[in-house]
Amino acid sequence: MGSTTPAVRGGAGRRQDTRRRGAVVAALMLAMALAALDSTVVSTAVPQIVGDLGGFSVFSWLFSGYLLAVTVTLPVYGKLSDTFGRKPVLVVGAAVFLLGSLLCALAWNMGALIAFRIVQGLGGGALQGTVQTLAADLYPLAERPKIQSKLSTVWAVSAVAGPGLGGVLAAYADWRWIFLVNLPIGAAALWLIVRHLHEPEREETRHARVDWAGALAVFACGGVLLTALVQGGVAWPWLSAPSLALFGTGLALVAVVVRVERRAAAPIIPGWVWRRRTIAAVNLALGALGLLMVAPSVFLPTYAQSVLGLAPVAAGFVLSVWTLSWPVSAALSQHVYRRIGFRDTALLGIGLATLILFAFPFLPYPGSWWQPTLLMLLLGGALGLFQLPLIVGVQSTVGWSERGTTTASVLFCRQTGQTLGASLFGAVANGVLAARLGGAGDLDSVTRALDDGTAPEATRRAIAGAVHAVYLGAAGAAALAFVVLLVVAPRRFPVLKD
Repeated sequence: MGSTTPAVRGGAGRRQDTRRRGAVVAALMLAMALAALDSTVVSTAVPQIVGDLGGFSVFSWLFSGYLLAVTVTLPVYGKLSDTFGRKPVLVVGAAVFLLGSLLCALAWNMGALIAFRIVQGLGGGALQGTVQTLAADLYPLAERPKIQSKLSTVWAVSAVAGPGLGGVLAAYADWRWIFLVNLPIGAAALWLIVRHLHEPEREETRHARVDWAGALAVFACGGVLLTALVQGGVAWPWLSAPSLALFGTGLALVAVVVRVERRAAAPIIPGWVWRRRTIAAVNLALGALGLLMVAPSVFLPTYAQSVLGLAPVAAGFVLSVWTLSWPVSAALSQHVYRRIGFRDTALLGIGLATLILFAFPFLPYPGSWWQPTLLMLLLGGALGLFQLPLIVGVQSTVGWSERGTTTASVLFCRQTGQTLGASLFGAVANGVLAARLGGAGDLDSVTRALDDGTAPEATRRAIAGAVHAVYLGAAGAAALAFVVLLVVAPRRFPVLKD
């Protein structure tokens, strides 16, 4: 009897640990759903929001303000999670996000709503970075593809369902419910985290010092530069005084960040993030991923409606198919990288993505709906092979005390790539349109004319040419990621033992 009792207790303990980990995973999936939904659910409710609050000229800041806040806080939250643990950062971030959601629902004008969206973004940065870090903490290397594929599926489903959910709530309830529905979901995630996530106390945490000067400098520098990228060419011309002033201030703040971080005992952005070949290569490669993702996610719906003549719902379907193949490919990528390694699997994925993006401009005009749909299905599969091996691989090269910072740097680079891509490809598309149409018009005004039925066939061809140019640029970004991985990344990632 005495010899069996410990075994029984051990089995019960393992079952309890499994249930506890399952509850934490459920909380992570809920938190990921919150972050993913909030990026898309507002888009279809904009007409109702503007009709109620006004502020049409500045409504784009509903998206830009949230994105800026998420992006600039990622490095700060990553360092804080390495210093104090994942749980307090995730709990505080979720609470700030829910506070922002409640305030958004109570907003009385567009200025207040934009300010409260920024509050949401301050919490959203903690959700995105800490969820990905905890996923690596909870599972050993052999099992990490399971949790990453679950999170990818949640993100994909949320990306597809978000616009529809926003439209339904705005049409049949009230746009304020878009933000109120976050409260029960976030409360459930918070309760599961508080109750079931238990991290071992570390001695160094008690005496940790936070580089608050560095955090403030990073926040200010990122905010100024990203604002310049988001608003340049939109709110003011690229070479105007506001644009030049923002870029000049941003560059000056870069020098301040470097000076402050070099002197800090525990910098927010430590130098080893860029000195280690593996992390630097993954940062650059996923920055290129953010850049190329802008082509389909921003410009394909316009192409589907203006060139193919599809209704908005059908155009949304053409885009959404890549969210179906991406998580499936990501889940299966483990069978590839276990044979050929993380780097070579990512090279295979981004190589295929380069060819697929390059093929898009060769589609016949006007073509049929199934042709870009097939390319998007293939592109999702290729990018699943590319992204997940890099994230799992780079997280496996660092220990617990560096994993939050590493994960945050990767996500920060991807977000920054998306911001840069939106500005760069927007300028490319408008430049091609201006050249094709004799120097008049931009993409927004031209597509509105098409919606009114007042644009000639030459305008449709000009839009097709503009989107084709954007896809060629995206293929160039994919090729850049391929070269970076081939030249900078080691063939075998220096994986640490679990």
